[in-house]
Amino acid sequence: MASLWNLQGWFPWLCSAKGFNLVSSCSQRFLIDILNLVFVMIFLLGLLIAAYKKEYTIKGNRRKQWDSIVMSILCAAIGVAYFGRAGWILWNESNGSVHFNHIPEVVMSIRGLIWITLSVSVILHSSKLLRFLCLLWWSSFTLLITALYVKDLSENHKLEVFDSVVWAANLLLFLYVLKLIVKIKLHGQLETETLSQPLLKEENSSKILGEAGFFNRLTFSWLNPLLRLGYSKTLELKDIPSLDSEDEAICAYQAFAKEWDLLICTKARKKDLALLALARCYKKEMTLVGLYALIKSVTIAVSPLILRAFVSYSFLEHRDLYVGMSLVGCLLIAKLLESLSQRHWFFDSRRCGMRMRSAVMAAIYGKQLKISSQAMKSHSAGEIVNYIAVDAYRLGEFPWWFHMAWSLPLQLLFSVCILFGTVGIGALPGLVPLIVIGFLNVPIAKKLQQFQSEFMVAQDERLRATSEVLNNIKIIKLQSWDERFRNAVGLLRANEFKWLRETQLTKSYGAALYWISPTIVSGVIFAGTAAMKSATLTASTIFTVLATLRVMAEPVRMLPEVLSVLIQVKVSLNRIDSFLQEDEVKEDDVRRSPPKDVYLSVEVRDGDFSWDTNSVPSTLRSINLEIERGDKIAVCGAVGAGKSSLLYALLGEIPKISGSVNVYGSIAYVSQTSWIQSGTLRENILYATKGAIRCCALDKDIANFDHGDLTEIGQRGLNMSGGQKQRIQLARAVYNDADIYILDDPFSAVDAHTASILFHDCIMTALQNKTVILVTHQVEFLPRTDSILVMEGGKIVQAGSYEQLLKSGTSFEQLVNAHQSSFTTLNSSVKENKTKPSSEEHLKDAMSKYTEQNSEGEITIKGKPEMQLTEEEDTEMGNAGWKPYKEYIQVSKGSILLVQMVLFQSLFIILQSLSNYWLAVACQNHHIGNGILVGVYSAMSCLGCAFMFVRSLLTAHLGLRASKEFFSSFMDSVFKASMAFFDSTPIGRILTRASSDLTIVDFNIPYSFAFVLIGALEVVSTIGIIATVTWQVLVIAIPVLITIIYVQNYYLASARELVRINGTTKAPVMNFAGESFQGIVTIRAFGMAKRFFHENLKLIDTDAKLFFHTIGAMEWVLLRVEALQGLTIITSTVFLVAFIHGITSSGFSGLCLSYALTLSSAQVFTTRWYSNLENYIISVERIKQFMHITPEPPAIIQENRPAPSWPQQGRIVLQDLKIKYRPTAPFVLKGISCTLKEGNKVGVVGRTGSGKTTLISALFRLVEPFSGTILVDNLDICTIGLKDLRVKLSIIPQEPTLFRGSVRSNLDPLGLHTDHEVWEALDKCQLKSIVEKLPALLDSSVSDDGGNWSAGQRQLFCLGRVLLRKNKILILDEATASIDSATDAILQKVIRKEFSSCTVITIAHRVPTVTDSDMVAVLSYGNLVEYDKPSKLMDLKDSAFAKLVADYWRNCQRNPLINNQ
Repeated sequence: MASLWNLQGWFPWLCSAKGFNLVSSCSQRFLIDILNLVFVMIFLLGLLIAAYKKEYTIKGNRRKQWDSIVMSILCAAIGVAYFGRAGWILWNESNGSVHFNHIPEVVMSIRGLIWITLSVSVILHSSKLLRFLCLLWWSSFTLLITALYVKDLSENHKLEVFDSVVWAANLLLFLYVLKLIVKIKLHGQLETETLSQPLLKEENSSKILGEAGFFNRLTFSWLNPLLRLGYSKTLELKDIPSLDSEDEAICAYQAFAKEWDLLICTKARKKDLALLALARCYKKEMTLVGLYALIKSVTIAVSPLILRAFVSYSFLEHRDLYVGMSLVGCLLIAKLLESLSQRHWFFDSRRCGMRMRSAVMAAIYGKQLKISSQAMKSHSAGEIVNYIAVDAYRLGEFPWWFHMAWSLPLQLLFSVCILFGTVGIGALPGLVPLIVIGFLNVPIAKKLQQFQSEFMVAQDERLRATSEVLNNIKIIKLQSWDERFRNAVGLLRANEFKWLRETQLTKSYGAALYWISPTIVSGVIFAGTAAMKSATLTASTIFTVLATLRVMAEPVRMLPEVLSVLIQVKVSLNRIDSFLQEDEVKEDDVRRSPPKDVYLSVEVRDGDFSWDTNSVPSTLRSINLEIERGDKIAVCGAVGAGKSSLLYALLGEIPKISGSVNVYGSIAYVSQTSWIQSGTLRENILYATKGAIRCCALDKDIANFDHGDLTEIGQRGLNMSGGQKQRIQLARAVYNDADIYILDDPFSAVDAHTASILFHDCIMTALQNKTVILVTHQVEFLPRTDSILVMEGGKIVQAGSYEQLLKSGTSFEQLVNAHQSSFTTLNSSVKENKTKPSSEEHLKDAMSKYTEQNSEGEITIKGKPEMQLTEEEDTEMGNAGWKPYKEYIQVSKGSILLVQMVLFQSLFIILQSLSNYWLAVACQNHHIGNGILVGVYSAMSCLGCAFMFVRSLLTAHLGLRASKEFFSSFMDSVFKASMAFFDSTPIGRILTRASSDLTIVDFNIPYSFAFVLIGALEVVSTIGIIATVTWQVLVIAIPVLITIIYVQNYYLASARELVRINGTTKAPVMNFAGESFQGIVTIRAFGMAKRFFHENLKLIDTDAKLFFHTIGAMEWVLLRVEALQGLTIITSTVFLVAFIHGITSSGFSGLCLSYALTLSSAQVFTTRWYSNLENYIISVERIKQFMHITPEPPAIIQENRPAPSWPQQGRIVLQDLKIKYRPTAPFVLKGISCTLKEGNKVGVVGRTGSGKTTLISALFRLVEPFSGTILVDNLDICTIGLKDLRVKLSIIPQEPTLFRGSVRSNLDPLGLHTDHEVWEALDKCQLKSIVEKLPALLDSSVSDDGGNWSAGQRQLFCLGRVLLRKNKILILDEATASIDSATDAILQKVIRKEFSSCTVITIAHRVPTVTDSDMVAVLSYGNLVEYDKPSKLMDLKDSAFAKLVADYWRNCQRNPLINNQ
């Protein structure tokens, strides 16, 4: 060729004696140089014009344009080399040449000028037109010079060293061109700007899939705008395009619901209904995906045949280049079809799975809104969340695994046929170990099924317990039960971990079988072929067999995992099936009609109702009831009489046994236990009017909130007082403007004055024309009602007006007498002071002034705007680099394990490569017998497999260690966190980490680590082996690897953020489902099920669109990576076919080709698992965030532990106590100082939100004092451990809490007391008679949140707990708010008797509860405004306590019976 050393081909007349010949290399080189000179002149002219117009540009963002600089330096270096050669020739010729000829140095100088100009053109552009011409110049130059060198190689079988370097530089220049074209395609333009161009450009709006054309769909280019945006900035949720309508949850749900209803109607079967409904919905999509899977299976099976054809071609003495290039073409087509079919199989199957997931998630939520009360007992909130978080999510991958289940056996069948076609009957012995290994996989699959099922059951139990703990964390901390519940969750995790360990180790054995099987099968096939002489063990035969066994390896390895996953899906579908077939609330139990002309609002005839339809007697019996429109009906009775059950009967929540219920008009419902959603106050009230807010006494609360009605409410209303939550509920009901209002004891959580306002301004005024059914224990309001229903033992024993019931005596008289006796204390206090003429007048004056005032609001003071309570979830931004990987290894203490994994994997790769090299060498050496050939190969392969098995075990142990350490650290951190963390963190956020994130740490991350390691080493070793045969491929392979790294990083910039955002979109779905479950009765009563269902659909779609774009982006990068590595494969095969005939033996040709055919799959495997690992490692980041929560003070301080007998007296001293919940928040308590003497009964009163509960929180150190001290028996409580403090204090909280378990475990969770002591406590708290009637006595069940016990009974349980503990200090926080006056009076006597020598602090809304206290503290706006004996405070004219008593007095004086006293 016309090389550097042979320059006579510069001019055509020197190329040949016969003149210019276009076929000759020198003529072609001449034309290339002429073309280059033309481009040089055009470029220089363009630069002159740009300089004249002053609009030339230089690359922007130089720091990131290192490739441009490197390319420019390389071109300049080659230009300098040409100039140097020109000088060298000139010097040589001038010193000895006879025929002095300047042509060579001129040629070298011109080529040097061309390369120098190329160097300038890389970094300096002018107009877009010139930029386009540069791209055209670079690409045409490379393609032409490549064609010339390929032609010379095929003719001469060699290439000069300098020409090889120039060719490599040309190829790099071409890759640079490809990169710029990709940038133009993705970004719309290069990252260069002219001074005349605008500084800011509008981002092209991203197109969703529905708007994409065929080519964009084929290549996933519809994702380019999103990936471009993600590469230029950190993606946010608002940047993610919406789903197409066909992918939205509403569409998926409607299709599923239609098929489900058809199946239910036919009643042909009761099993697998969910699976059958999904199959009917998505049969078309599944068929298309099946077609992709079929194409992929066929193209993969064809690969060994193409390899055999290539090796056979290399044996030929006289090769036809056309035949060789045809083989290359067939390989190219096969790889193209394999790549496209596999990418669209993966994407479309997951897209279909996403639709299934959305449909099932919506169906589960919809079922939750309809499920009956009896069925609800079988499914806790945590279990329903698990159906969505685990079972429904599992369906996202189901279609892919389903098609794997049949395509892999098909691929296996194809491979077996190829084996028989290659070695004939010699393949038959190889089927024996294959079948044996297949049968060995069966018990492994069964074990995996068993372990997975057990693991899922154990996981459900742990998540249920975790959810219960998180929902009741405040009471757990108050009672100092942290350690007990932490141990309980730990024991459940230990059981879960046991099955996790079994699962992971079983997977290791399966992996060992996978790697051993090809070795054993290939060795047996080779031995059988040699023994039966069915085929000659040539390179063609050997490497075709090895390639076929590689194709077989995937089915052999994956089929057990496929079975395992399908078993998991089946278990999940069975659980979903079971839930979706649960009984629903019977709408015909309550006949609802519009009010129209009917004078009645509610009518019940001979109604019998029972929570358990099989129980005798019924919960409610012989209910006959008529309520006229506009009536105000009160329902009263003792604890457990059936008051709430009656309301549930009217709502249709309790199953009807017999009779009829008619309701005329719409309903609004206020539950006894407040149901508040996470969100703003406005969202909870549903945009209530000012009138509704005012009549519910919320106006001043809202005015004092920093964010007004946009103030965020924490999980379950944690940052609201009990009274505020109840008033928010009431405002929601008033805003609803219903015809009938069903109110279940709404005054229990508010003070007497606020209750008075709510009764008069809300019920009697705002709802004066509405029908109101009110359950209440406040007897003082009964005279104002139209009718009163007295409940006892599930029956209405009395009904009539207040006066009528008083005359009839019996049950109602007992309630009134109990209230009257509680009033006696107040009345006697007033009468004792009759000698003081001003006393009663003082009360009347206070009453007249006080009734004109509005309720005081929440103590929050207006100041600078504060952050909302519930903060946005923290996420890492951008590339976290190696940090999360280091954290994973450090937390799991797995550095040594990781090093061992790398070592054993490397040894495996080395031995595998050596065994294949041995085959390549031995098959050509006739002196080596078949026995030695097969023996040495099998020995090395088996040794390598042993190393692989050890690596699998190391991987399992690394994962198990990480699982244990992460869970332990995470749960320890959560349990030790302060209440401030739980107030500002939605429970769904914590549960997501405890469920899906922890599952990823358990199962995905360890094997992702191993797979990335395997893939990376395999890619490197494959390229290395190919290079040993055709070293020229490195010219392509190295730039391709660099480009792949760039494409991966380009993709990961967006993919990482997509996964992070997706992590924050899952929690709201779970949180919303959990919250809805808690308020299901309220939602149904308001008729808001449809609204909540559509809100749930929005959350599902938000989550789904992140999943959709995540899987699309994954296929985007894999398609491009596969295409790039395909370039390496094609280059390698072209060299083998065209350029190295006679240089490389057929054995090494087979070795090279067999490895080349696996390169793209190895690269895809590596890229996929590296991308997965990058996504999975985000779960480590998320869990790690909650492993370093700011803890509360230590439970025990060893050097400062109080005496076991502390406190002996129970004296409490508050010294200038100031409390704030956040450093920047206003003070909630503002310098309180007082002394609570030992043995005193101290009543704490104040308006709702005045700081009463905060004071109690300070005593228990749920919130640490900002300043000031709290002394108990002269010991500063802040100097001792929390456990030492809290176990010495007893409390009956405002919201009674029971845990799932038994009566015994709820009274004595720590198991410190005997059965006799427990029965004594039950007797004292009025529960013994109820428990004795239960079959299991103390072991009788308590459901989630104590749902099978009334609110009053739950408060009695809490009283039983403190009776067992017998501490010197007792706090009653609205302890009797949910029980009737009679029971309250009994319990007050019990408390006075049992805690006679104790210090008792009572927060109460019933004034008589505190009037007999030794001292009364009155709080207002966080200040202690009064602290004295109640009798003295009532004597003071302007006393705040006197005002409270006056208001209560005023309400009681409406009671005719009391007025007659």
